[in-house]
Amino acid sequence: MVDITFLGTGGGMPMPFRHLSSLMINYEGRKILIDCGEGCQIWIREYGLGFKSIDVIFITHGHGDHVNGLSGLLATIGNSGREDELTIIGPKGIKGIVEGLMVTARYIPYSINVIECDLDNLNFKIQNKRIVPSDEKTSEIIISTLPLEHSIECIGARIEIKRRARFSKELAEKNDVPKMLWSRLQKGEEIEFEGKIYGSNLVLGEKRKGIIISYITDSRPIDSIVDFIKESDLFICEGTYGDDNDLEKAIKNKHMTFREGAALAQKANVKELIFTHYSPALLNPEEFINNATDTFEDSVLANDGMKKVLNFID
Repeated sequence: MVDITFLGTGGGMPMPFRHLSSLMINYEGRKILIDCGEGCQIWIREYGLGFKSIDVIFITHGHGDHVNGLSGLLATIGNSGREDELTIIGPKGIKGIVEGLMVTARYIPYSINVIECDLDNLNFKIQNKRIVPSDEKTSEIIISTLPLEHSIECIGARIEIKRRARFSKELAEKNDVPKMLWSRLQKGEEIEFEGKIYGSNLVLGEKRKGIIISYITDSRPIDSIVDFIKESDLFICEGTYGDDNDLEKAIKNKHMTFREGAALAQKANVKELIFTHYSPALLNPEEFINNATDTFEDSVLANDGMKKVLNFID
């Protein structure tokens, strides 16, 4: 089970009724925070999500509505007693942004590992509570990136949460695996026991489907997005403009309309689309949801504090 909380769904500037776009993904206590506009830490506390156990902060780009809350959040994480290294992933230039914001949070009790994505489609995996670049696709959690088309360097995220194959008692017995090793091998360990090497392949049978979450904001609807989000269980997309009549503004400002986001969802055969990142001028996004559902029926509007649970399918 994967828990997703929309901390804020606005773009541009915070509003009295809508906070800036930020999202928390929680899987078995591992937490990925995507974007960190001003005030983000308030809503992490409001929704009881915790600060100390955030594994990675993923920043899509350096505009203030996505990053200005970072210095306060890093200080609060320090006050929570964290000592383990924290990883921040972002586009080219994110190191300089983090260094600048750290002027007000320089005395924190943990180190920060900043990774700049200056190449196409980088992959990362969580390994021993650290986020490291990887060419492998065998890790339990894989974070992939995609360059987007915005007014500055910007990247999208694809988070694949994999499941280990189903434990097979029959296979374990057939391979003469000692019962005392079964639980450890299920977790993917390789064990040397009584002069013999045992691997998880000796006890794991049928493969099981994982969960894919894709996050695209801010960007025009470029072709490369379709392959990147393909077959996602959940596609979270910017919805800066709801009205089709705002297409000219969307093109000029490098954003999307609801209809354009829905077209990407339809082409990529995703299961569900949720819009976020509404323009401050888009006071009532629900007035324009038909512009999305006309193209992709399973389109939903996020709101601040909205929770979404994704369950594994056996």
